[in-house]
Amino acid sequence: MTGSDARPTVLYASDRTFRVWRYGVGHSHLVLRSLPDGSDTTRLDLHFEAVHAMRLVTRYEALHVLAVDEPEFSRIFAESGVPPVRRDAQLIVGLRSRSGTGYVQCGRVILDRREGRTSDEPDPPGPRDVVWSLRPGDLAPPPPP
Repeated sequence: MTGSDARPTVLYASDRTFRVWRYGVGHSHLVLRSLPDGSDTTRLDLHFEAVHAMRLVTRYEALHVLAVDEPEFSRIFAESGVPPVRRDAQLIVGLRSRSGTGYVQCGRVILDRREGRTSDEPDPPGPRDVVWSLRPGDLAPPPPP
């Protein structure tokens, strides 16, 4: 996910398979889901909030979420049509896996875990176990062009 020979920074990695599960236009909310399989009884949901741009494949086997470099950030940001004054409120992460690549430009990323949830059953009320989250300020923002 970088334009140079440097290795991109891995922000999150999993050997599990994630699938594009849901996208809601009204709230610009994207969910990639990994269902329980084998001995693992947890469901993982990767939420992207306030999505402004994305390029996806439908399935990510052994998903890596990556930081993008400044040239890629600038290119994706410019193509998204988001006003430049909102640059500091945007996060762009790369998605890489054995089955494809992509990116998401959004306001926040959250990974949560729920025990024993399968299929597309409705989410029960109550807390979720947040495993990881990322906001634009959590990374050193790319300098403006």
